[in-house]
Amino acid sequence: MASASLSTKAQSPVLKTYMKAPEGRYTLQYEKIHPASLLQYYHAKTISQLTIADLKEKSVAQTVTTLPAATSASSTRTVASRLLGGAGSGARALSFSGGNGTGKAACVGGKIGGSVPTTSGWTSYSSNSDYYERGTYLVFNAGDTLYISDLNSPDKDPIKSIHFGNSNPMCHAFDSKSDGHDLLIGLQNGDIYSVSFRQQLHDAGKKLIGAQHYNKDGVMTNSQCTCVAWVPDGDGVFVAGHSDGSIYVYEKGKDVTADCSFPSVKDQTQFSVAHSRSSKSNPIARWHISQGSINNLSFSTNGYLATVGRDGAYFLLSPDSYLRVFDFANEKLICGGKSYYGALLCCAWSLDGKYVLSGGEDDLVQVWSMEERKLVAWGEGHNSWVSAVAFDLHWPAPDSDETGENVVYRFASVGQDTQMLLWDLALEEIAVPLRCRTGGSPTLSSGGPPAHRDNIYSPETLQPSPSLRDVPKLSPVVAHRIHAEPLSGVIFTNESVLTICREGLIKVWIRPGRQNDEDQSATSDTAEFKDLPLFTSLSSTNSSFQQPAILLQ
Repeated sequence: MASASLSTKAQSPVLKTYMKAPEGRYTLQYEKIHPASLLQYYHAKTISQLTIADLKEKSVAQTVTTLPAATSASSTRTVASRLLGGAGSGARALSFSGGNGTGKAACVGGKIGGSVPTTSGWTSYSSNSDYYERGTYLVFNAGDTLYISDLNSPDKDPIKSIHFGNSNPMCHAFDSKSDGHDLLIGLQNGDIYSVSFRQQLHDAGKKLIGAQHYNKDGVMTNSQCTCVAWVPDGDGVFVAGHSDGSIYVYEKGKDVTADCSFPSVKDQTQFSVAHSRSSKSNPIARWHISQGSINNLSFSTNGYLATVGRDGAYFLLSPDSYLRVFDFANEKLICGGKSYYGALLCCAWSLDGKYVLSGGEDDLVQVWSMEERKLVAWGEGHNSWVSAVAFDLHWPAPDSDETGENVVYRFASVGQDTQMLLWDLALEEIAVPLRCRTGGSPTLSSGGPPAHRDNIYSPETLQPSPSLRDVPKLSPVVAHRIHAEPLSGVIFTNESVLTICREGLIKVWIRPGRQNDEDQSATSDTAEFKDLPLFTSLSSTNSSFQQPAILLQ
């Protein structure tokens, strides 16, 4: 028995503290984790997800004051009224322009675990120190707790924990451009909360404070909230995806007690949009996407919404699963394509909105072009499900064409095989004309905005999966086993790459050239974000992250 144990231990792969890439070495700087006592108890109960909250500097003496909901409601133009074209008509398509949702009042109500204070209006508070007035923080979940860690500190332990007595947090998203409520939290029972991140840091307690409660007691759906995201330049509008195949559109700070019922879905297999009957309702719209779960969603900087999930029932051996891309403002399904096997679990956009990644249960990473509206490359390298993908928005491309546009994209993927893969997408290598199947091109929706409250779109827009022989194949430039447990997230910052496993262990990998190898472990990560948008978190509901690099064969 002793020899067998030693043999098993000898065969176990050794986790390296560095990764070799063409541009240099990524070195493990430090790790962050929640209290160790929770690890065994919450194993496999929830999947940890990671969000970066980048707080901009504010005056220490600045006092944040909010108005009672009743006062604000009468003096502030509501977003829903503008989007829906007047009280209760619901005839106009959603349209967003400018703003970040500041000045909106929120009803502080709904208890979390019986501990969130309720009040008739907002609270006021002043900062006595500037410790939480700026900086970069990590938000991650484990079990029934949401944790906050300081990215710039080498300390392993979190600086703040928020407990939820009634359900487990599953997903979260931070909006760096918003004042007031800037953090979204989705729970396993379908509840959703918006809060001020600064206000949580200033409070010494372990419960949410000043929270607004959405979908309370499953008023809209009691299915799990799988993903949340802020709408770019949406004036405080956000979306929440659920395991029943629906996405609800909300306006933060708006009363959630008004009637917000929607007509029943006529055909579970087709995409449809229903608007609220009243401009006072919240949510303001419901998008029915598919029969199965919405596993992940992501907004591009130019207004497109990508979704991935599982089409069909869970008991099916290999249900159809599609990546779908929508023109969010006009509520149009633009294009999409089918996975090769099983459900899709994650998606991510390039900074310029030209490419979107997807990954899932087929162990592959797929690259879709929005200009050609088809699959242009696929990557093979993972030995299990791909749980997350992300473009490196800070990676300097080695060269560009005569127009100055980026011709090489760097992205990453992580998976349940505990590996992180880095990929380079070289545009000159995927410019070769591809042989498309007859009828494989997407059929675009035509005409103007829909004229009815319930709008049904043809599934002909969705493409079948093309033969892999007709699509350029990618090979990773880096492939390393970096965690002992399945991975669930990956995020790029200006200084480092962050990975998280499903049990909540976070590793910070310093980029090549940022520090000398001999003192990398002693220097903190500044994590500069410049002006890049942070509307979405790295979240996917079923598995680990993955980001591909392209080398054609």
